[in-house]
Amino acid sequence: MLEPNGPLPPEIYWRRRLLAIGVIAAAIVLVVGAGILLTGGDDHKATPAAATSTAPVSSSAGVTPTGAADSGAPSASAAASASAVSANVACPDQSLAVKVTVGQPSYKVGDQPVFNIVITNISTQACQRDMGSGLQQVIVQSLDGQRRLWSNTDCDKGAPADVRALTGGQQAAFTLTWSGTSSQPNCAGDRVQVPAGPYAVVAQFGSLRSNPEPFNLL
Repeated sequence: MLEPNGPLPPEIYWRRRLLAIGVIAAAIVLVVGAGILLTGGDDHKATPAAATSTAPVSSSAGVTPTGAADSGAPSASAAASASAVSANVACPDQSLAVKVTVGQPSYKVGDQPVFNIVITNISTQACQRDMGSGLQQVIVQSLDGQRRLWSNTDCDKGAPADVRALTGGQQAAFTLTWSGTSSQPNCAGDRVQVPAGPYAVVAQFGSLRSNPEPFNLL
């Protein structure tokens, strides 16, 4: 090491050199210590992160399709089977509703009015019923209901069965065209053109009867 040169005594220079060396050593110690603390802090933070990332894996591993089935939740195939069984049950009258509407409010004499019949399963259970045309009775009557002019069953020679399976709330729709002529049970008597006037149509299915729907022949 070089000898100190200067106007001051040599011990002064030696003391300054020793002080500088001490400051540099302390700085090195602080830098090294800070690096160790930072490295240790990162390791401490990484542990919860690793635990957090693995937690969902361990929890989801316990949920399996078999466990879900054992819990009592019905499978799609089981639900379909239950629906099929319910659909094989005959619809009682009290589970159904019938409604009739007219294609348009007025027709000219000689036209063929169109009637729309809708049968609705008003229950929550699936069921089935033969709804063939021979089982649906559509009646044209005077507006006050006192005079019957025509019914589709008067001259009906019978039709094949038409079994409909309806889920809860489902509807079956049918369309019927009237010739505009009169009729009698067993197709007795002559069939004549119904004259102009106000009329009403009613649909009946089993013991169910719709509200009268008015229309006009002009």
